[in-house]
Amino acid sequence: MEIKVILVEPLYQINLGYIASVIKNFGISEMNLVNPRCKYDGKEAVKYSKHAADLLKRARIYKSIAQAKKGCDAIVGTTGLWYKSDKSFFNVYNPEAARRFLKNKKRVALLIGRDDTGLSKEEMNMCDASIFIPANKDYPVLNISHALAIVLYALSREEMSKEHPMERYYGDEKAMSAITRLFWMSIRDRKDIRYKKSVLMAFKHIISRANPTKKELNALAIGIAKHK
Repeated sequence: MEIKVILVEPLYQINLGYIASVIKNFGISEMNLVNPRCKYDGKEAVKYSKHAADLLKRARIYKSIAQAKKGCDAIVGTTGLWYKSDKSFFNVYNPEAARRFLKNKKRVALLIGRDDTGLSKEEMNMCDASIFIPANKDYPVLNISHALAIVLYALSREEMSKEHPMERYYGDEKAMSAITRLFWMSIRDRKDIRYKKSVLMAFKHIISRANPTKKELNALAIGIAKHK
């Protein structure tokens, strides 16, 4: 899924700087702005963008959301007040659920509302769905750069995990089966253990919940083998 981030009438340079940094973190190569209300490549924006100032310098500017979203097969709004839209009232998702909803879409326009007032009700009604991030009910609305980071992580984590394949360090099904067999061999002939199958089942459940690394499984295997 390709994500096109569209910022609607951004007001503060500091937020633009943070957002440039965030979208570069997640491999997005362009910023799209609808009627910016500040100097989008100003001194403060560049300062807070860190190493993503190039995105500010070549940001694409549009006069309307309709113009900015061209070429996308879905448009998703973000809101801290999910009840603002009549049309998308039943199409409000948390970030993880939104990823499942959008899994078959090729290019998604992600609308980020104004720093001060968010997206209007009419703009929310333009969306196929909206994303709401559950937060403290006494202070539920996140800063747009913080919200964007959470949403982009949820929507792109499968793609990003391919660049950082942490899974290879954790025990796979083969390794988990091996440690389970070794544990069974260590208890099957012990007369002091009455309900061996129950003990084995408990071991399997604990190992599964723990999600151990391969190094941890190797250490455990050594311990079991020595005890045996």
